[in-house]
Amino acid sequence: MTIIENNLFKIAIRAQGGELASFYNKTTNVEHMWQADATIWPWHAPNLFPIVGGLINNQLFVDGHTYELPRHGFTRTSELLLISSNEQSAWFSLPYSEKTLAKYPYKFDFQIHYDLIDDALRVTYKVINLDKKPIYFSVGGHPAFNVPFNKGEDYEDYYLEFEADDKLITHQLSADGFFNGETAPVPIKVKKLFLTRDLFNKDALVFKNLHSRMVTIKSTQHDQTLTVEFPHFNYLGLWAKPGADFVCIEPWLGCADTEGAHVDMSKKEAIQKLNVGHVFEAAFFISM
Repeated sequence: MTIIENNLFKIAIRAQGGELASFYNKTTNVEHMWQADATIWPWHAPNLFPIVGGLINNQLFVDGHTYELPRHGFTRTSELLLISSNEQSAWFSLPYSEKTLAKYPYKFDFQIHYDLIDDALRVTYKVINLDKKPIYFSVGGHPAFNVPFNKGEDYEDYYLEFEADDKLITHQLSADGFFNGETAPVPIKVKKLFLTRDLFNKDALVFKNLHSRMVTIKSTQHDQTLTVEFPHFNYLGLWAKPGADFVCIEPWLGCADTEGAHVDMSKKEAIQKLNVGHVFEAAFFISM
């Protein structure tokens, strides 16, 4: 585990997936990251690259060739290299290899930079094109936060407060995790989406046209909060395993396949294109 900290937070990151494993608030003595109970959901905050969501039949099409690539890509199960670290910053890298080329035919260096800035943790994704052609990818976060924050509280005391007064329309997913072309309104009361045990019975809520770029977890019982700010990400997923004591706030640049629309990677919805010699960066922030 790599540890970074300041006077407010102590952060732990594991090499597998470069995954944030602990976000500990020293002031309140609260652990905010879901602790990956393998009987419920065995992750903390997986990093999603080079795809977000699932591919039909786990197949990626690139220039007439087919590759086998699992849901959310291979980063979350890969061992990342620690490039550098100091007391308040850590930088991880997943460079291309023969193993990645067999699943995703592009030469890249995918990097994740964690740094503490005052009262926030900044998580920066960096993609470097090392190929002789443009590369295509999706990238996103999947952090799971403990709800409730404290023992003895109820999950349904909590709600998500959106930055803007959005009308929430979710793009619905099939039983296999692909968009089915249908949408549905999500009940929201003056920017507040209340958490209930059945809110995610039909899988994640996926929003593609939000004005909000900030979502805050709040309680009706106290003033402790946790905010995720995602200025560079156009899509947002919200999810929890039904009945589990967490909620995921997931900033995405990319998304799952749509049923009946299995296309070349360059034509995937919300795909990112990175030209030869170029570098991509996008960040989100977790704060109190």
